Parts: sequence; structure tokens; C-alpha cells
Amino acid sequence: MGLFVLLPLVLPVTAWPIARLAEQHLHPRRATWLLTGVTAVLALCSTLCVALIAVVGTAAVPGNPLPDSWSDPEVRAAVPFDDVMGRASIPALVAVACAAVLTLGHHRRVRRAAERALVGLPDSSVAVLPDDTAYAYALPGRRGRVVVSTAMLARLSGRERRALFAHERAHLAHRHHRFLLVAQLAARAHPFLRPLRTAVAYSAERWADEEAARFLGDRRLMARAVGRAALVSGPTPTPTFAALAAPGPVPRRVAALLGPVPPAAGWPPAYTPAGLAAWVAAGGAAASALSSLNAAVALTLILHAAL
Repeated sequence: MGLFVLLPLVLPVTAWPIARLAEQHLHPRRATWLLTGVTAVLALCSTLCVALIAVVGTAAVPGNPLPDSWSDPEVRAAVPFDDVMGRASIPALVAVACAAVLTLGHHRRVRRAAERALVGLPDSSVAVLPDDTAYAYALPGRRGRVVVSTAMLARLSGRERRALFAHERAHLAHRHHRFLLVAQLAARAHPFLRPLRTAVAYSAERWADEEAARFLGDRRLMARAVGRAALVSGPTPTPTFAALAAPGPVPRRVAALLGPVPPAAGWPPAYTPAGLAAWVAAGGAAASALSSLNAAVALTLILHAAL
């Protein structure tokens, strides 16, 4: 395997250029899918890389339950700097697993708490909560609902309320919470993927903006609703809940809505900045996947031969 086993740990940097360019040059729907897919692949590959190194590192620890032959020099030679890398990978892998469990647990707890807060309210697609804090978000579930406070409704005009509901329903219809959760888990698995998490969150909001603007037939109204809600609202209960006023920067969303409708074309031409960045990101994800697969197969053969 050699140094190639470490490639998935550094290849996430190849996706950084597409994070901003996708926001500017791709349709938000396509940008969200592209960024989430690249983020998921890079996170899985980097985690697999750490796991492979941890196998070798664990085999060298006295008293481990693995076969003694797995700590032979031939096996340890498959990982560069096995003494340092092997031992460091074990707590790193535990940290990744704990971060994923905590993220999923927090998402589930907040979702259940939000559902309990709606008990006793009319069983409609919009749940209005009496609250002096202005907020509105899409609550996912078997039957997704739009949750909005009375303070938020009081601060918006009738047409702006219609824009808010259209935006949140777009989040529910396209299950944007899944994209946000995948990006959140990926960022927990590898710190280099945090810029992509932010880009996925922004693209998902832009996607809902465009869907709502198309439904309303008025982009200026949608832009005004986004700006007004951002001025008065607080944060969402968890980063995996989509909301009209989050995340930022809101001025970029308003500017995009005041501009022309983004093209719904497919993959951007390779000679454009967005096309080049997209190919670099896709190439980095493919290289990461191939290097991880190669390392997994090679280590499996090595461990099998050592038995």
C-alpha cells in the first residue's frame, strides 16, 4: 500500500475550489447534489483509510484480540511509519465514530423535542407556535411540517408569509435535511470537509429559494422575504434543519434572487472555472475512492496471507 494509503486523508482539499464556484455558476439543485456526493465519498474514503491503518496499529498493541501474525513485520510494512501512524489512527477512528454518534443523537433528540412541542396542535402541514422569538423551519419526518412562531408571522406581510411557506415546503419536498445531515457527518469525519458542509447548506437554501420563487412567480418578493426573515429570526434548532433565514450569507442569496434565473444546464464546460473545479473535485473523489479500494484489497490479501 505504501504512501498511497494516505491519499484519502489529503485529497479532500481538491474539492475546495468547487465549493464557492458551484454556488456561483451551477444551478443550486445540481450544486447541492454534486457537493453532497463529493463530500460523502471523500468522508467515507478518509474514514476507511484511518480504519485500515488502525488495523495494523491495533495488531501491534500487546494483548490485542487479533491474530499474532497480523503484527508481523511484513504486515506492518504495508503502512508507512506504522509505529506512529498505527497508534495515532486508533484514537482518531474512535473520535470519528463518537462524533458521528453524537451528531446523529443530537439530530434525533432535537427532532423528537420539536415533535413533542407540536402535540395538541391541529394536524396540518403548518404548525404555528405561540412564541415571542421569531423562527421558522422545516421539520422532517414521516409527514413533514412547517414550524413557524407567531412572532415570525407578525413580522411578515401576507405575501411574505406565502413566500416563507413556499420556501419551507420546498425543503420538505426535496428532503434537504438529508443533504445537510450527510454534510454534517462528513465534516465531523474530516475537518478538511467543513468548507463543503457550509457550501452544501448554502446551496440547499438557494435551491429552496429558487423553487419558492418559481412557485410564486415573483423573485423580488422572495428576495424581500429572505431579507426580512433574516433580520428578525434566530438560528434553527440544529444545523440539519433547513430554514428560510439560515445559513448565511443572506446578502448573497438576496442578490442571486434579484438576478436572472440560474441556468438549469448540466455539467459546466471544462474550459470554464466552474467546469474545471468540478472536474478537479470529481477527480479527487475518484482518486480517493480508488486508493481506498486498492488499500483495502491489498491489506485484505496481506492479512489473509499472514494467517
